[in-house]
Amino acid sequence: MSTNRLILVFFFFCIGFTATGQNARIKGIVLNSSNQPIANVNVVCLGNSSQSNANGFFDLIVPANQKVTVVFTHVSLKKTTVSILLKPNEDYEMNLVMNEYQEQMGEVIIISKNKKRIQGIITIEPEVIRKMPGANAGIENILKTLPGVNSNNELSTQYAVRGGNYDENLVYVNEIEVYRPFLIRSGQQEGLSFTNTDLVQNLDFSAGGFQAKFGDKLSSVLDITYRKPTKFRATLEASLLGGSLSVDAVSKNKKWSAITGVRYRNNSLLVKSQDTQTNFTPSFVDIQTNINYQASVKWQWSFLGNISQNKYQYQPLSRQTNFGTLDKPMALLIYYEGQEKDKYDTYFGAVKSTFKVNNNFTLKFIGSVFHTLEQEYFDIFAQYRLGEVDANIGSETYGNVDFTRGIGTQLNHARNDLDALIVNTEVKGIYDWKENQLEWGVKYTRESIRDRVVEWEVIDSAGFSINPPIVILPKNDQPYSSYTGPLVPYQNVRATNFNTINRFSGYAQWSRKEHIGSSEVWYNAGMRIHNWEVLGDNIAGKSQMTISPRAQFAIKPDWEKDMVFRLSGGLYHQPPFYRELRDANGVVQPDVKAQQSVHIVLSNDYSFKMWNRPFKLVSELYYKSLTDVNTYTIDNVRIRYAAANNAKAYAQGLDVRLNGEFVPGTESWLSFGYLKTEENSADRGFIGRPTDQRLKFGLLFQDFMPNIPSVKLYLNLVYNTGLPGGSPSYADPYLYQNRLKDYRRADVGFSKVFINDSTNGTRSWLKSFKELEIGLEIFNLFNNQNAITNTWVRDVYSKNQYAIPNYMTTRVFNVKLNAKL
Repeated sequence: MSTNRLILVFFFFCIGFTATGQNARIKGIVLNSSNQPIANVNVVCLGNSSQSNANGFFDLIVPANQKVTVVFTHVSLKKTTVSILLKPNEDYEMNLVMNEYQEQMGEVIIISKNKKRIQGIITIEPEVIRKMPGANAGIENILKTLPGVNSNNELSTQYAVRGGNYDENLVYVNEIEVYRPFLIRSGQQEGLSFTNTDLVQNLDFSAGGFQAKFGDKLSSVLDITYRKPTKFRATLEASLLGGSLSVDAVSKNKKWSAITGVRYRNNSLLVKSQDTQTNFTPSFVDIQTNINYQASVKWQWSFLGNISQNKYQYQPLSRQTNFGTLDKPMALLIYYEGQEKDKYDTYFGAVKSTFKVNNNFTLKFIGSVFHTLEQEYFDIFAQYRLGEVDANIGSETYGNVDFTRGIGTQLNHARNDLDALIVNTEVKGIYDWKENQLEWGVKYTRESIRDRVVEWEVIDSAGFSINPPIVILPKNDQPYSSYTGPLVPYQNVRATNFNTINRFSGYAQWSRKEHIGSSEVWYNAGMRIHNWEVLGDNIAGKSQMTISPRAQFAIKPDWEKDMVFRLSGGLYHQPPFYRELRDANGVVQPDVKAQQSVHIVLSNDYSFKMWNRPFKLVSELYYKSLTDVNTYTIDNVRIRYAAANNAKAYAQGLDVRLNGEFVPGTESWLSFGYLKTEENSADRGFIGRPTDQRLKFGLLFQDFMPNIPSVKLYLNLVYNTGLPGGSPSYADPYLYQNRLKDYRRADVGFSKVFINDSTNGTRSWLKSFKELEIGLEIFNLFNNQNAITNTWVRDVYSKNQYAIPNYMTTRVFNVKLNAKL
């Protein structure tokens, strides 16, 4: 091994494990004609043998670089043989269906599937997503365990990637970009994300350095594909938090197929575990369908539709939050009047047509419409009392407030309405020749926004009105001297915006695979162009355009160790969406520029065998240099932008992920992330950005009892160091750089499988089920107190402000039922 090679391996943090160079591996699940797993299937190849377990899973080592025959036999089924050719260290998944009536033979010739590995894309199995426990279970629940992905709010589906914010992530379903509501300010208001996990077939995620074919955002891409049904299937899930039902249907001639899902969500169980006692009546419902039509061998059509209605009705009653130290405990008591009524109705429809011109050329036509109607109404009056808690054990008033430091009231009012219509039309093309591929696309987007913002807050302390901190008024020194200035709200935002944004974008990219000596190499180079203009009542923004070149280079050396090295990056732009155009006063600034980032990612992907099972270690170093930064503050999940482009920033870090079969037949992973991101606003110096999450550890683990494989365990654990934050939204970040406490969260799930592919129901009414499973979930297993923001209480006499943490959910138990027909 040369010196250069040793340095390169060390640089990517790859610790060597000796791999068997002339062997490969096949694994998978054996199913019967009813799509149920089969146990005790003998799998044999050239003297090596294996047997499927109770879940139908098998694992077999076979010789590489030669065509071999794998034989599957079972006492009650016909023999099946498969001819297969694998490369050294190839890890191939084969899910086989054994027939009861006739012998089957087949041939599989495998060329190593490196495409997603080369692109730096993480692929997650849908079954992992559906099984893992979480307060807001789904795709986002799994993403939060990946390195570089951070979220400190278990009630939210929003996530930040490598120093970016929630608005910097692209989400596609079947190559169609999807959106989320605009006005949501709290995680407990979100209810349901767009993606229905019951419909997912494939999930790909890239945390940076992605190709030009993906859109104009700075941080990440989540690319989801819904499955195309091949036969009837129904799936039911029910729990104390809601339920879902999905149905697969196929026409007799196989030309039509459809998959439809209905979901209902109620977060009362979680919200009622918080400090605030409430009357909480949410209603989060959606229906989603994906219809496919095979018009001919060359022409396919599909329709993706979604209707979602989120009603959030919240009536707080009282709250007691204890804080302080052991020797000086304090408490905040609040008594509420009033309520909040929010409503978010979204309608989404998209048509996609794929035309295969010939074997090398494919055209795709996509049209979509997204319409959201949102209202946020609340009037909440709070009377608070801040005092010291009696900490004397044995005292009759132990735990009660026995000395009041401050009293006051606060009234919050909002009448916010938003109506947004977004229309997209797009054409894509893919052309293959020899070892090259050319992809291109053009897209037109029209965004029509009608928005009214009316928000104000009035605060008094001990009966004296508190003046706003950012408005110049006569000095208010009450109660020590009289005040004769005007009485104004502590915060007051009023704006009405009617805007239209026209966007034209396009991309072209070239990919090629070839060899340098005995090493495989891949090239990708592309460019995006985006032009937009903001129009509205009495405003006309200037036309702006960005050009974003991007490239990737990957090499797989001809070594015994299976490694891929990748360098990717480019110039990434994020033209402002409506939320980024609106400043802290609610006024649209039409000439806000696109934020710009030079992004470089250096990575190593190392596949190896440990305990004779497959593992993968992925290490990535990244650096982002950002200019024209649109600074912002985060309050829970609401982002407020300055809309000024007056800052520059950077983000740098290291992400490491080790995944594999720690338990045979199940995938688990450990992840670690280091991040440092800072910004310099108006040349005042670099300070931590709101998403400066220095350290992150994540664990996703699956297990089952060896002697009772039908009893399974799922563990989801996240540790994040504290974020800069907790300050009032109006505060100057240069004067307030404290951090919230570290975020620690562990969710665990236990399940008992009564019926699956390898079992049959003993009672007649159970025979119609293909799967029946009951589970127990424990959210926040260790009952950690995690704070998302602070409530600020002011004492007019001492002029002090107290930060009282707003804690997230405590330990909660949930029961869940899963069934398949």
